[in-house]
Amino acid sequence: MLQNIITNKKNQWLNSSDCSIKFLIDYIRTKGGLRETQIQAIEQYLFLKIKGENKPLWQLFSEGFFINGADLSTVNINQTARTFLEKNIPVRALFEFSRMKANGSTFLPELEKLIIDKANQLDCDKIIKSIFYNVNYADYLFSLPMGAGKTYLMAAFIYLDLYFAQLEPDNKNFAHNFLVLAPSGLKSSIVPSLKSIENFDPSWVLPEPAASNIKKLLKFEVLDQPKSGKKSMKGRNPNAKKVNDSLIDPFGYVFVVNAEKVILDRIDVIKIGETYKVDFHETDDEKDKYANELRNLIGKIPNLEILIDEVHRAATDEVKLRQVVNKWNAVGNVTTVLGFSGTPYLASPDNVALAENSFLRFSQITNTVYYYPLIAGIKSFLKKPTVKIAENLEPLKIIEKGVEGFYNLYKKTRYENGSIAKLAIYCGKIERLENEVYPFLAKLISRFGDSEQNILKYHKGNTTFKLPKENELEFNSLDQSFSNKRIILLVQVGKEGWDCRSLTGVILSQQGDCPTNMVLQTSCRCLRQVDKEKEETALVWLNEQNAKHLNKQLKEEQHTSIEEINRIGKEKGIETVERFSRMDYLELPLVDFYQLKVEYKTIDIENNPIPHL
Repeated sequence: MLQNIITNKKNQWLNSSDCSIKFLIDYIRTKGGLRETQIQAIEQYLFLKIKGENKPLWQLFSEGFFINGADLSTVNINQTARTFLEKNIPVRALFEFSRMKANGSTFLPELEKLIIDKANQLDCDKIIKSIFYNVNYADYLFSLPMGAGKTYLMAAFIYLDLYFAQLEPDNKNFAHNFLVLAPSGLKSSIVPSLKSIENFDPSWVLPEPAASNIKKLLKFEVLDQPKSGKKSMKGRNPNAKKVNDSLIDPFGYVFVVNAEKVILDRIDVIKIGETYKVDFHETDDEKDKYANELRNLIGKIPNLEILIDEVHRAATDEVKLRQVVNKWNAVGNVTTVLGFSGTPYLASPDNVALAENSFLRFSQITNTVYYYPLIAGIKSFLKKPTVKIAENLEPLKIIEKGVEGFYNLYKKTRYENGSIAKLAIYCGKIERLENEVYPFLAKLISRFGDSEQNILKYHKGNTTFKLPKENELEFNSLDQSFSNKRIILLVQVGKEGWDCRSLTGVILSQQGDCPTNMVLQTSCRCLRQVDKEKEETALVWLNEQNAKHLNKQLKEEQHTSIEEINRIGKEKGIETVERFSRMDYLELPLVDFYQLKVEYKTIDIENNPIPHL
């Protein structure tokens, strides 16, 4: 959709004389710390920030920012429509958008026809605003697959904004402070996000000494503290106290918070027809005060950029979050909202009204400004998976087949950092893990020379089954060279946001091992690259039901299939041979070089001229 238009416009800008970031992009590419997809996303981001002046997408669209300048005289339309399009920029922008090509055909033929026949009857400004969710702030979505480095991309955006904010302190397009909304309801999802941002090397995107100077300015705060038993309001709400303290000198703060638990938990959403009613609790209830106090204080943070990772998955949470951001934006402090997702497609299409009984239907999230598909990642840098589908097999038999295949392929695999290859088996329920899978697995792996010491159980426990505290430490240390855990048994964790690069296999042996709508995310947990520039593989075993869910999600969200993924090959890079000068070794003298310019004048002489009559 729009990302293709933006990419074309961005490329024109990068090649123009007025592009102010050529030196920076050249530096990032030369430094070599980021993947090509991350660099492309940075180009898109800076293009919208600088050339697009950080305006909302609907405003750029209405102002004709994305118009390609095509000659309307060559378009097969009537003269009345042509004249109207030449005089009305929003209508022309919408017309060109409708004529984009998708899979060899026009993108929105119904809209194209409607504009030609009834352009003067359409409220194009209203339509364009509706397409981009009627927000009055810059709201951009970057779609990269799992393992492409979305969290590092967040860090890159943070450093770049602070860099330009220091150069132009009064420029409201660049953020001074940041709010990172980590995915899922688990506290364990916040810590990895924070560590990735903290450990990011800013010299990958900024030259020294700017990189080190900005890194010293950053102040990280995790808003995950429960209220205390103290009587003072600040003491009872330590998260609010952290935000309040930052307002003394508000520059360089990075707040990391779980949106569902801290910001969205005291908001109700009621669906009425096709619309939602959002209710912010404003009662005397202590929990309402606790949630509202934090939300209100966050809204006071100046020049705030909000970075959201996967929070949009649930439709109601998306509505809640958008309403919260709208309230913050009303104060005037929101600079930009950035979304990050590997799947920029909606569970059900959005309808945008054009005219009476006429609608546009969008399956892709319309504010997607950059999209890098999963299939491209597998071709270039992700592990290449082999997906096995077990037919007519019991769950334990599927586990047996998967474990045997894993040991045959990866028993001797050890990555450059010393970590061993690992297999995740999702179990659905704690009782099944403890009573069925674990005893069966303990006997099975003895055939391959391993024991119970090589199995890690990780879940949140219940009244019957508890786990020792060290299991969480071992779970967070799986990528370390000292970890001897080869099989990881999981219940309701590790589906999304789990960054274990040495994970090389996944087994989903029965329905309910993970939520139905998360089979794709769970299956892809084992695709993260470990050793850069190395060709790596992975193994996924699924029962028939989960295979059907995966195929459906691949088709809807990635426009691919299990069959295509299984036959895909890694893109081979250009083989290079490094060359070295032998001048010093051979002690050869320097050779003087002279360049000669020789000119010749040719004279044609005709011995027997024949004059022309």
